[in-house]
Amino acid sequence: MELRHLQSLLAVVDHGGFTAAAKALHTVQSNVSAHVARLERELGAVLIDRTSGDPTPEGSVVIARARRIQAELDSLPSDVSSLRAEVTGPVSIGIIGTTARWLVPHLVDTMSARYPRVRVVVHDATTASLLLQLESSAIDIAVLSLPVPDPEVMTRPLFVEHRLLAMPVDHRLADIDHLSLADLDGEPLLVEPRGHPFREQLEMLFAERGLQLVVKAEVDGTRLVASLAFEGFGVAILPASAVSNRPDLDWRTAPIDDLPGRAVGSATRRHGLLSAPARALREVLEDVIGERAAEQPGIHPTVEN
Repeated sequence: MELRHLQSLLAVVDHGGFTAAAKALHTVQSNVSAHVARLERELGAVLIDRTSGDPTPEGSVVIARARRIQAELDSLPSDVSSLRAEVTGPVSIGIIGTTARWLVPHLVDTMSARYPRVRVVVHDATTASLLLQLESSAIDIAVLSLPVPDPEVMTRPLFVEHRLLAMPVDHRLADIDHLSLADLDGEPLLVEPRGHPFREQLEMLFAERGLQLVVKAEVDGTRLVASLAFEGFGVAILPASAVSNRPDLDWRTAPIDDLPGRAVGSATRRHGLLSAPARALREVLEDVIGERAAEQPGIHPTVEN
């Protein structure tokens, strides 16, 4: 097995076929086909369905491993360069949208000051999407909601933020300064779909207290839930960082005192070493959180300042 065989396989998947892969690799199609066929013979399995062009189940497994190998290779130049001089090279970080809104400006500015030769690429996505990108090596670090029930991922806590109920100003609960879960008994809520950690936590807490959790709509994505709540579509439980400061919206928020806050942390792949730029970014990320998170309403850092 040679690296070029794996690179050809990845190119076929990433570019949508053997012809496009050959163009991207600056070679001829027959070479790409030969490399993939050689890999298939060695592994004893068909990796690409020649009819549909899609990876087979066996191919998907090989592709996942090949991406990790490629990510390690891509890190070699920056690792060697960091030993000789300053840290240089690209690094990708994915951040949940509500956190990215206040974190990204400070993170990028601090990285530019400390590591001017590191090129930071920021991705905005949900926790579920970031985990997929992390596992496929599309990003190096993720900032997402905890806990992460994935043994292939390592996490480090960053901060905890309050959860608030967002509602129209004329809602029956709008005049209450501090709410409890009992106040939400039977109240139709905008919630995440089943399978999300916070949805499971809500169902457990409501059941323990003998309360009825009524779902008005299931929405995947905190920012979308917030937008729907602020536009008056429904009532939603939001983390503090999702609260809008737009003056034209007729809504208000109130803390839910007996509901645990949202924990946010960083995540990396368990297997494989972080590149020098990724290690630098994680260091800056934790420093920025320690210095800036407490300035955000309702957010309490769990990393040392």
